[in-house]
Amino acid sequence: METEVLAIDALKPEMNRVSRAAGFIKEEKIVVFPTETVYGIGASAYSEAACRRIFEIKGRPADNPLIAHVSSLEMAQEIAEIPEGYLPSIKRIWPSPITFIARSRGKLPRAVTAGLDTISIRMPAHPVALALIKEAGMPIAAPSANPSGKPTATNAGQAVRYFKGKVDCIIDSGRSFFGVESTIIDLRSFTILRPGPFTIEEIERAFGKRPKVDNVARGMASADKPVSPGTKYTHYTPDTPVMLFNGKITELVEILDDAPNAPSFAFIGSGESCSAMSDSFGCSTIELGKRENPYEIAKNLYDGLIALDSLKVKFGIIEAFDEKGIGLAIMNRIRKATGNRSINRADDLPANPAK
Repeated sequence: METEVLAIDALKPEMNRVSRAAGFIKEEKIVVFPTETVYGIGASAYSEAACRRIFEIKGRPADNPLIAHVSSLEMAQEIAEIPEGYLPSIKRIWPSPITFIARSRGKLPRAVTAGLDTISIRMPAHPVALALIKEAGMPIAAPSANPSGKPTATNAGQAVRYFKGKVDCIIDSGRSFFGVESTIIDLRSFTILRPGPFTIEEIERAFGKRPKVDNVARGMASADKPVSPGTKYTHYTPDTPVMLFNGKITELVEILDDAPNAPSFAFIGSGESCSAMSDSFGCSTIELGKRENPYEIAKNLYDGLIALDSLKVKFGIIEAFDEKGIGLAIMNRIRKATGNRSINRADDLPANPAK
């Protein structure tokens, strides 16, 4: 099939082009569109057939629910039972990179909710996304724009490589602002299901209470039954095996010195650590940003994982980051990408890792 690529200004959307993209949504077709977090692959939340196409295109498990993107609180309340006590806080913080789990009003098809009695809802803080939803006149159901399990597209070029010829339209509005998916919080238990750019500290300030955080949110465990995206299945994984190192770079240098016959590898991390690794081993490095700027690290994380495959090395090593603020989201994604495989000693290094 032919995929139409529409360039739309991220801050001042051209409404004739937005209307063109919204027409695809109204016709129950598939549109890849930008949000402030990552790109999403979306369709009318009211169309069972269109939403099922999203699952087919991504190779997404059928029990993994979608997020309904809305352009107003009123639109959200049409499809979800939002607890009254939370409404004032939600009004203050939306639009923003946070998704809420609430009871569904039963108006959306099973393909969106995965048969659950809950619905994931969010109002994206991106002018193009908001204009698209408003112009379409309906919620847009969308997961992240990536083949299931692979790193998410944070720009249109990556989305084109993933989905050209598979979707009807791709909107090009440049890079996403944050680079990792939205925070997800279950309003029933006030629990973080997936950390994101809207941090625990910001949630506590907005709602006057601190959300619960468990090992699923930290990426250390998987949910038996996913209530939201990002809680059960392998995610964000490049084709090249990648392993986590949680320690000082000097310790990693010692481990690698003890494994002189280790296969070729690339290192992914902060600029400071990349310099140290390059100096010590002359290895390929992928710099995510300065350690003192975790938002830069988050924005470049998926780009770094995607870039790893272009280096043609046997495996990658990615360093750990402080789990404060957006660092919790960064480490959630890294643990998912590595499958919680870590390096603690020379014996942990793959001898001949499979592609």
